[in-house]
Amino acid sequence: MSSFYERRILPKLLACACASSPIMRQRAKIVPLASGRVLELGIGMGLNLALYDADKVESVAGVDPAAELRSLAQAAPRDPRLAVTVTDGTAEALPFADASFDCVVCTFTLCSVHTPQKALAEARRVLKPGGRFLFCEHGLAPDPDVAKWQRRVEPIWKRLAGGCHLTRPVTAAIAGAGFTIRSVETFYLPKTPRIAGWNEWGVAVA
Repeated sequence: MSSFYERRILPKLLACACASSPIMRQRAKIVPLASGRVLELGIGMGLNLALYDADKVESVAGVDPAAELRSLAQAAPRDPRLAVTVTDGTAEALPFADASFDCVVCTFTLCSVHTPQKALAEARRVLKPGGRFLFCEHGLAPDPDVAKWQRRVEPIWKRLAGGCHLTRPVTAAIAGAGFTIRSVETFYLPKTPRIAGWNEWGVAVA
């Protein structure tokens, strides 16, 4: 059973952080690339829904384990032509058949799943051969001084930020899960503390 903090306070904190201007600009670099049948891992509050191109996307299936966030996603703005379903589930055990999707979208999600490698393996399983994994994630910084502070702060950060980790590798983990990286870009998010601001985004293929 979720705590009062998880039900009432955390969603408000996530709304402020995940909908900040720097993060929304990053989402807008990745989400419009989606096409066909799309699965969104950790759909959360549905912040990506308004960014999908309904001319290219047949449908969006979103999964999230948090009932409070799923209800927000159901009501989130989107193109009325976009067919959206939001399902209770985790990225590590997706309730979909093999080779069901043309694209998987993963934005600011791998930081908080329980087991990233299982989540990535599931993403590969449900993607059609040659399907695309579109990602935009924050994670372990390449600068030793920043990474040192990430490790120091992470235990407290996880408790306050709904299980969000600061020190998880991004592109290396995706490649390690068997994806082929087609493109990747990196930088520190502007107007964001560097411990939480290292961002990697790009396209990988199953």
